[in-house]
Amino acid sequence: MTTEPNIETVRAYLAALQGLAPAREIALFFSADAEQVELPNQLNPNGQTSDLESILERVEKGRTLLRAQSYEIRNIVASGDAVAVEADWSGTLANGTTLRAHFAMFFEFSEGRIARQRNYDCFEPF
Repeated sequence: MTTEPNIETVRAYLAALQGLAPAREIALFFSADAEQVELPNQLNPNGQTSDLESILERVEKGRTLLRAQSYEIRNIVASGDAVAVEADWSGTLANGTTLRAHFAMFFEFSEGRIARQRNYDCFEPF
């Protein structure tokens, strides 16, 4: 399997998140047994592990908290069924406050869908 389709899937996934797509659209990027791991960070000091249902609940919650968000991919590389992304993120909350972060995201694919996502999120002071 070539790695290019996986890179394109990650790009499309981040574009959908950036567009505040509804959970039903985001679900299409993931396998049914997907797992997302967020390592501890300023917003989530204990980190968390989410199954697909929890991922989609968080997507919907984010749609209510955020007015807008953007991802600027700084680097993206793939090897086999793995994709690594370095990106800058900004999110504007409903109250107009803007948050910024630098993300390292690692994706593992199964049958063309995201099976595992691991995030190292570094938020700027707010």
